[in-house]
Amino acid sequence: MSRLDFMISRLTAQRTLMEEAARLIADRPGPVFELGLGSGRTFDHLRQLLPGREIFAFDRAISAHPKCIPDGDHMILGEIRETLEFCGPRIPAKPAFIHVDLGSGDPTQDLITRAWLSPLVAKWSEPGTIVLADRPLEGAFTDLPRPPGCPKSGHVLLRAE
Repeated sequence: MSRLDFMISRLTAQRTLMEEAARLIADRPGPVFELGLGSGRTFDHLRQLLPGREIFAFDRAISAHPKCIPDGDHMILGEIRETLEFCGPRIPAKPAFIHVDLGSGDPTQDLITRAWLSPLVAKWSEPGTIVLADRPLEGAFTDLPRPPGCPKSGHVLLRAE
C-alpha cells in the first residue's frame, strides 16, 4: 500500500469511527475530550458532528488553523500528561467521548505514551464512556466492532466498563 493510500485509509477510518462514536453517545450527557488538537481537522469535524456539545481540546502548543482553535475556556495548553491529570476544576463533568490522536509514528515513543496515557484516560472514563484512540489502551475497556465498510487502521473504538 502506498503512503498516500495508507493516509486515505487511516483518515477514512478515523472519520467513520468518530461518526460511530457520535452515534453511540447521542443520548449520553457529558463533554468531549480531543487529546491532540494538532491541525484542528478532527476538532472541526467533532464540532459539526456534535453541535452544542462542549469539546475540550488538549495539546502542548497551538498549531491548528485559526478557524479550528477552541476558545480559551475549551483549549487546555501544556503537556497532556500533566494537564489531563490536573484539569478537573475546568471540566464540568466526565466526558461522554474521548478522542485520542497522539501517535508519533515512532513505536518506542508510542509505547511510552500508551503507558502514561492509559491510566489517565481510564481515570476520566466512567462506565459507558466511548474512547476512540489511535493506539490500543490498557484498562477496563471493551473493544467495540467497527462499522461495516470501515477501513482497517490502527484505531480502536472502546467502551469503558
